[in-house]
Amino acid sequence: MAAPSHIAFIMDGNGRWAKRRGLPRKYGHKMGTEALERTVKAAAELGVKYVTFYAFSTENWTRPQAEIDYLMDTFRDFLKKGDKYKDDNYKLVFIGNLDRFPSDIADMARSLVDRTKANDGLTVVIAMNYGSWEEITTAINSLIAEKVASVSEEDVKAALYTAGIPFPDLVVRTGGEVRLSNFLLLQSAYAELLFTDVLWPDFDKNELIRVIDEYSKRERKFGGAGGGDAEA
Repeated sequence: MAAPSHIAFIMDGNGRWAKRRGLPRKYGHKMGTEALERTVKAAAELGVKYVTFYAFSTENWTRPQAEIDYLMDTFRDFLKKGDKYKDDNYKLVFIGNLDRFPSDIADMARSLVDRTKANDGLTVVIAMNYGSWEEITTAINSLIAEKVASVSEEDVKAALYTAGIPFPDLVVRTGGEVRLSNFLLLQSAYAELLFTDVLWPDFDKNELIRVIDEYSKRERKFGGAGGGDAEA
C-alpha cells in the first residue's frame, strides 16, 4: 500500500462531536487539535511527505466571537508546542493571510516556520485565515504589481500561498459533508477526493490507513485515458 505524497485534510465535525456528547463546542476543538497531532505522527510513520490541514478559513471570522476567542487560544496552545515539532524533524508551513490574527499568534507562527525550515522530515502545512478565492485574488494582484506582459501557469503557481509545495494527491474531508468549502480549489484540480462520516476528533491512524488504502485502489488519469478506457 503506497501512501500518497501529499494528503490535505478538511477537518470537519468538531462541533457535532461535542454536541453529541453534551459538551461545549470548544471541547470539540480541543479534541480536534489532538486528532491533528495524531494524524501528523501517523502520516510520518506511513511515509507521507506533506500534510495540509484546513484550520481556519476566511469565512470562519463570522462565527460567534466567543468561539473565535477560544480558537485563538487553541492556536496559541498549538504554536507553543513548536519545539516538539522542531525536535521531531517536522517542517512547519503556514498558508493564508496571517496579518488578521492577533500579533502574538502571527509572530509565533512565523517564528515556528523559521525554526523548522532546516528540517527535512514531514512537511506540515497549516491553512489559517485561508480561502482559495482570497489566495487567487492575492496572486493576481501580485502579478499585476510585477507588470508582467503575460502570465503562464507556472507564474500563477509561484504566486500562490502554496508555492514550492506539491499539489495534494488526496483531499480528505471528515464529518460527512461533501464539498470543498473554498479549500485549495486550484491545487485540488486533479486530486482524489475522499469524504468520510468520521468526525474529525475521532480520526486516528487506523482511519488514515483506511483512506490511504482507498486511495491506492484508484487510478489517477489527470485528464487522460486510464487503462480501462484505452479504447474510449
